[in-house]
Amino acid sequence: MHNARGTTHEAYCVEREALSMKQFQVPRPPDDALRDMLASLMDKGKVGGVFALAQTGENSYSYALITDKKLLDHIVPTLPLMPANAGKMVSRLTMLEPVKTPIAVIMRPCELRALFELVKLEQARLDNLLFISYTCGGVLEMKTAKDGLQLKLEEYWKQVKTGGVSEDMRDSCRVCENFVPTGADITLTLVGNDNGKQTTVQVNSEKGEEFLAGLSYELTEAGPELEALDSMRKKRAEQKPDVFGQFAAEELGMAGLTALFGRCIGCHACGRACPVCYCSSCHFEAAENEFDPSTLETELTNRGALRLPTGTLYYQIGRLFHVSISCVGCGMCSDVCPVDIPVASLFAKLAGSVQGMFGYVSGRDAEEKIPTSTFEMEELEEIGA
Repeated sequence: MHNARGTTHEAYCVEREALSMKQFQVPRPPDDALRDMLASLMDKGKVGGVFALAQTGENSYSYALITDKKLLDHIVPTLPLMPANAGKMVSRLTMLEPVKTPIAVIMRPCELRALFELVKLEQARLDNLLFISYTCGGVLEMKTAKDGLQLKLEEYWKQVKTGGVSEDMRDSCRVCENFVPTGADITLTLVGNDNGKQTTVQVNSEKGEEFLAGLSYELTEAGPELEALDSMRKKRAEQKPDVFGQFAAEELGMAGLTALFGRCIGCHACGRACPVCYCSSCHFEAAENEFDPSTLETELTNRGALRLPTGTLYYQIGRLFHVSISCVGCGMCSDVCPVDIPVASLFAKLAGSVQGMFGYVSGRDAEEKIPTSTFEMEELEEIGA
């Protein structure tokens, strides 16, 4: 049987192990340190391209695949914005076949976990990818990119340095306790460091060491300071009553869900932005899912009125069942919702319960099978008793 009680502890142990490998210091801010490292990797022919967040114009940011070293000046990998989930973007690059030339991929922990879930769902491949990530302070809502970003960054980095929680972050980030990457080859330990002056880089795998071999970095065996990580985890746990308080169990019946999703306009933006809403053909967008005239007439006869567009509650509940076991809590669904439904907060709360039943952390390990794809005779005995 999957051990629900061991989930948090096991993930925490993996995290500590991942952060006690070799490391080196770079006397430059994180983005500058990454640009230098990536330029050196490209110079030596170790990678043929870089996938990272880039500034593409004034107040405009997107993920980019870069093969021209001169364009590395545009990347801003640690800027706390997520215009899309990078795991989904890398899935699109590798779904049909693996990349032939090694690529350095820089993504946040939840994005890396999303990619690992997509690998399990046969939607992505990991061949020839060097994964670089960092201890994550969370991301700001995308609307911040065009309104007051620079004013909020100072406070954001102050909280990252002390292991605090910025109130301007996505709600899903405020409660996320999986902010340390466990599948990265190279990790920047941003939390707890003065990132304006220097960058601490952890090398977590043999692949990471092989890629960095021959570069001018002196590796040491020293582990990182974990006090700030512990502080951030504690403070994020303290945010849960505030973020999840609106979803009390007694309020999640049909009446509560109808009220919550009552302003859904049926745009399906949340599903399109979700990295683990992976179906190539969505049932909720199929022609047979539409109300035909005779059905509309029957509903109007029976009820006297009909809310349009139809099926919005059905869509939201269906998606909740569909992705809860693989949800990584990235918050993309809420960030793209045009009517500000707290989709991500509800999904994160229920996904935590569902994954907890199976002792499963989505994307923790690319080799770990999704519980719903396996069968164990003694699984969930307490429910069947």
